[in-house]
Amino acid sequence: MTSHTHASTDAPDPAALAAATARNEAGIVTCDACPVLCRIRLGQTGACDRYGNVEGRLARMDPLTLLARSPEQVRFLDPAYDGNPLPARDVFVTAVGAGTTYPDYKPAPFIVGAEIDGVDTVTVVSEGIFSYCGLKVKIDTDRHLGPECAPVRARGEEIGHVTTAEYGSQMLSLGGVRHLTGGSKREGVVTCETLLALANGEAAELTIDGGAAITVQAGQAPIVDGVREQRMRVGCGSATIGIFAQQWQGIADEVIVVDDHITGVLTEHQAGRFLGMRPSGIRVRGRRSTPGRYFQVASPGLAWGGTDIVDPLSIIERIDPRLAWPGLRLLMVSTTGEHAAWFVLRDADGALVPEPAPMPAAITANVARIGENCEKALCSVLFMAGAGGSLRAGATENPILLTESIHRGETRVTAGGAAVMLWPGGGITYMVDVTHLPAGAFGHVPTPALVAPIEFTMPRALFAAIGGHVGRIRPLAEILAEARPRLITPPPGAGFPRP
Repeated sequence: MTSHTHASTDAPDPAALAAATARNEAGIVTCDACPVLCRIRLGQTGACDRYGNVEGRLARMDPLTLLARSPEQVRFLDPAYDGNPLPARDVFVTAVGAGTTYPDYKPAPFIVGAEIDGVDTVTVVSEGIFSYCGLKVKIDTDRHLGPECAPVRARGEEIGHVTTAEYGSQMLSLGGVRHLTGGSKREGVVTCETLLALANGEAAELTIDGGAAITVQAGQAPIVDGVREQRMRVGCGSATIGIFAQQWQGIADEVIVVDDHITGVLTEHQAGRFLGMRPSGIRVRGRRSTPGRYFQVASPGLAWGGTDIVDPLSIIERIDPRLAWPGLRLLMVSTTGEHAAWFVLRDADGALVPEPAPMPAAITANVARIGENCEKALCSVLFMAGAGGSLRAGATENPILLTESIHRGETRVTAGGAAVMLWPGGGITYMVDVTHLPAGAFGHVPTPALVAPIEFTMPRALFAAIGGHVGRIRPLAEILAEARPRLITPPPGAGFPRP
């Protein structure tokens, strides 16, 4: 016979535990924290490493994590702690290490009651198991990573796709239920492992069909085909013209800012015309949009301005001798300032030809100014999940009332204490910056699916009105005394959860 202890980690009756342990197979317990139902021997953990068999009892292996406002409070909570002098508004019980409600017929592992600024509040704390989840990855780079909709792979398995590029950044959509459970077993496992690594702040090596090999890590610069990115572009070619036009006046006669999206030509551009600059007669290839703005001057790539251009002069279609003149000074530069070249027009048998020339100090300083105005290239990783299913049963017997209270703004949703962005419409679909959660906040189950902390905070009266499990509310003081939690401060930039 196998002992079956619920993953809610409720303490069993000692006599019943002793009898069950004596009868079971060498102290094996069955974990019900996910559908895998691992049978765990004494001193071992299940397949997810989140639950283990501790002296014949199923236990959550990671400590319950609380956020504190200040490092002084963290130092105060030591092993000798035996009271609750910490004000409720200065600590927040997260779901990291809390345990799950699965199977979701039972209340959440912790339903915390506390008075905050004179208001009785309840925080429902649970680790959710999410098959409907994924990551949105923003990669600051002008480099061409791959065609839109191209598959993204990890260890050869398709785990997502390239999605719509944003200003100065390439975007990936990774994971989702189709990759986690809709393909082969290996696809699901690799997808889950990659999502877990990225969500927990680790690096992941990805390849894009028809594109680049990239290394992605939240809060770190991307590595594209072995080269670590340094800068995010200051703007498109047109925007760069607008920013620096006045600084170029008098030291350059023409400036062409090479960009995969909008290449800018200074004297044609409205900024150059506003400054009264003389037209240069230099026309670039591509489709002209408005004056001084050109689309499709080249193909996407890893060279100048996110194009495949190695020789910048190759984008010059013609030079009109009626407008251009010998000695015309031409700067060609990328949107990050990483590529720049200086040319002077010379008369060659009646044709005006740009010839390379030493770059003047004033132009060198201006190119450096472009680089100075570029922000550091980073990878941003946002976890996105749908929590509108049976997870809600851990809070209330009437789940729709919880959802409605969330969309009315009456119930606050957090993930590991971090603020989330809630999508409008049906369900509880949210996104959160993974760098704002405590370290190691995400886990997995072998179904495969990710495990993520989620908290619902509301007034006690509202909790009762939506059919909440009022009988399972525990005072904060009791949880602090019995759970022996880990107390940490929020990660940099995350802020402290508001009451």
